[in-house]
Amino acid sequence: QVQLVESGGGLVQPGGSLRLSCAASGTIISINTMAWYRQAAGKQRELVAGLATTTPSYADSVKGRFTISRDDAKNTVYLQMNSLKPEDTAVYYCNVWERSSPYWGQGIQVTVSS
Repeated sequence: QVQLVESGGGLVQPGGSLRLSCAASGTIISINTMAWYRQAAGKQRELVAGLATTTPSYADSVKGRFTISRDDAKNTVYLQMNSLKPEDTAVYYCNVWERSSPYWGQGIQVTVSS
């Protein structure tokens, strides 16, 4: 089993920045893809950014503003979010694939509001 703990969310004004972290622990042999999803109120969960080996992928809505990175020594994935907009408000979820099994974090709230 793998446990994921997210941190770094909160309230920020439009144009501001936040950095989310997600640390994995437990029985870890090999972590493949690490990703961030989000779910806004009344909407479906959507993929924000993913990173398998070296090439990240991003949703069109966050390209140029968000950056995903990972520290394999710490089994941690990050999401640097810049130029935040009110429409980025959502619960953000960390997703990690340990070999062929997916794991999800508990979710962390990000609110962009003046």
